[in-house]
Amino acid sequence: MALTLRTLCATRSLGLRLACPSADQDRALTWVHSSELSDPTPYLDGDELLLTTGLGPAPDPAGYVARLVAHGLAGLGFGCGLGHDELLPALREACTRAGLALLEVPERTPFLALTKAVAEARAADRYAEVVRTDEAQRVLTAAALGEDPDTGTARVLDRLTERLGAWALISDPDGRVRRSAPAAAARRAVVLGAEIDRVREHPGPSSVTVAAGDGQVVLQPVRLIGPAVLVVGRDRRFTPVDRQLIGSAVSVLTLAHARSAAAGRAERRVRTAVLRALATLPGCGAEDVLAETWGPLPAGDLVAVALGGRTTGAPPDVLLDALERAAGVAFHTELDGQVAAVVGVGSVPAVLEVAGRVRGVRAGVSTSAPVGDLGRALREAGRALDAAERRDRAVLHFADLAGSGLASLVRPEDALAFADAVLGPLLRHDAERRGDLVASLREWLAHHGQWDPAAARLGVHRHTLRARITRAAALLERDLDSPGVRAELWFALHATAPS
Repeated sequence: MALTLRTLCATRSLGLRLACPSADQDRALTWVHSSELSDPTPYLDGDELLLTTGLGPAPDPAGYVARLVAHGLAGLGFGCGLGHDELLPALREACTRAGLALLEVPERTPFLALTKAVAEARAADRYAEVVRTDEAQRVLTAAALGEDPDTGTARVLDRLTERLGAWALISDPDGRVRRSAPAAAARRAVVLGAEIDRVREHPGPSSVTVAAGDGQVVLQPVRLIGPAVLVVGRDRRFTPVDRQLIGSAVSVLTLAHARSAAAGRAERRVRTAVLRALATLPGCGAEDVLAETWGPLPAGDLVAVALGGRTTGAPPDVLLDALERAAGVAFHTELDGQVAAVVGVGSVPAVLEVAGRVRGVRAGVSTSAPVGDLGRALREAGRALDAAERRDRAVLHFADLAGSGLASLVRPEDALAFADAVLGPLLRHDAERRGDLVASLREWLAHHGQWDPAAARLGVHRHTLRARITRAAALLERDLDSPGVRAELWFALHATAPS
C-alpha cells in the first residue's frame, strides 16, 4: 500500500502537522528530498515531499509554490526552529491558494527521520508486492493443472480476473473467443478486433496497451494450439505488479497447453491410423474402434473434406483444434500433410466455415460415398484441394473439378513432363528436320483417323499425311490404331498446345 501524506502525518513519532487541510492528503509519495534552493525542480521527478528550512521560499513564496505545483510535487515540509521559528504566513497562503499540502515539521524531528520513514514504507510495499506476486503465481499455476487444458484455461482466467478486478478473454488463431471471464466479456473481442489481429500477426512477442476511458486494456500473445492473444482490461490503469501477473498468466497457459501437446500428438497418430484403416481396409473393425473412442460416424453417405494447401501458414494443430470445437464435425485428423475431416453430407458447411476463419486455408470437398468407399472420397478431396491451390480457389468440389476434364486433375508440370516424354521423338524430329509430324498427328487424331478431312485441313495430299503418320508411329514405336495409345497421345498434345 503506497505511503500517503495522511499516513505520514498519522505517524506520531514524527510530530507532523498539516498546515493546509484543504490539500489532497491521500496522494502517494515516491520519495522525500530536502533543498534550500529557490528553484529545486530541476533535481526532482515529481510526487516527492520537499523539505526546507525556509531559505528557499523566503524571497518569493508565491513563485516558489507555483514552481513546485507546476512540477507535480506532492507536498512541502517546513522545518521550524532553524531558519524560521514558525511557518511563513505568505508561504501558508500561497500553498492554500494552490492546493499544495504544507506540513509543519517540528525542530525535534530531523529531516532524516522522514526520509527513513518513506524508505521503510517503500521497502514494505515492495515486499508486499513480491509476496502478492508469488502467491498469485501459485494460484494461477494450480488453476492451470488438470487433464483438460481448456478447463485449466477457464480457471486461470477466473483467478486472474478475481485478482485484478478485471475482465479477460482469449482470442484463438481463427478469431473466435476460446474463453472469457466473465462470459459477457467475449463481446469485447469485436471492438478490439484490429488490435488483436496486430498482436497475433506480429512476428515476435509483442504486448500492446490500449486506453479505454479511464482504464486500460492489455493484449499479449500466448501460445496455445496456435498464436492466440490474451486480452485483459479494467476501468483503471494497471500497475507494474498487475502487468507481472498478466505475464505470469501467459506463462502458465503456455506451459499447460505445451504439457498436453505430446498427448495430443499421440492421439493424432492413432486417429490417422484409424482413418487409414477405414479407407484402405473396409470391414477391418476400425469403424468400431472409432465409435468406441471418438464416437460413431454419421449414418448414411459421408463426405471427405481436405484442408490445408502448400501456401497456407496455418499449422495442422490450429485446424484440428478449430474442427474439434466445430459443431457437426464427426471425425478429423492429419493425413498426408493435410487435415482430413469426415462428415455427414449436411455438415460440410460447418467444416467450410472453419476453413474460412483460418487465414490462407483452402478446402477440397469430395463427392458423397458410403463408409466402405471412404478411400475414394479421401482421394477426391485431396485432388480437389490440390486443384484449389493451383487455381487460387478457397473451396473446390471434386464434382466441379471432374466436370472440367481430365487435364484439371493433373498438375500442369506433371502434364508437361508426360507430354515431353511421350512426344519427345516427334518434337526432336520437327526441330532438327523439315517436317510437321506433331501438327499432322494432332489434326489426324482430331478427325478420328480419317485421312481426307485431316489432309484437307492441313492443306496436303492424303498420301503425304499417311506418310507422316507412318513416320510418327515408327518414331514413337507405338501402335496408333490402339485406342489407349491414341488417348495418351491426345492428352500429351493437349498439354503442349498453346493456351
